[in-house]
Amino acid sequence: MKKETSAGGVVLVGNAILLLRKYNGDWVLPKGRIKPMETLEQTALREVCEESGVKGEIIFYLGNITYMLNSRNPKREKTEKTVHWYFMRAKNMECVPLRREGFIEAKYIPIEKAIDLARYDDERKIIIKAAEYYEKEQNKGE
Repeated sequence: MKKETSAGGVVLVGNAILLLRKYNGDWVLPKGRIKPMETLEQTALREVCEESGVKGEIIFYLGNITYMLNSRNPKREKTEKTVHWYFMRAKNMECVPLRREGFIEAKYIPIEKAIDLARYDDERKIIIKAAEYYEKEQNKGE
């Protein structure tokens, strides 16, 4: 079995989260594979910027998810993929989807709607974890 490591970001601006819409209509968080000599944090920041044009600032590590991918090769070897997620604040509002990777839209979506739109349950759980942090921060100010 192959193993693959990726990193990505849950990027917030106000009460909205950055999501990317793929050509098939799925809404996902920005993420991608780690490159040699790159840290998880560097990967997360690079992938967010490459896939959406958004420059982020890491606030803290949210956790990781692991799942199995079916291979496209004839041997049918499965890949165990682990994605490390970071809570980020955006340094800019403008979003531009990376079309060559199949993204047709990049935009900030209100947290509650983002939870509903997220295509994958594991990404939904990471969004909920980020939303809980956001809520705690909002309640501190009251």
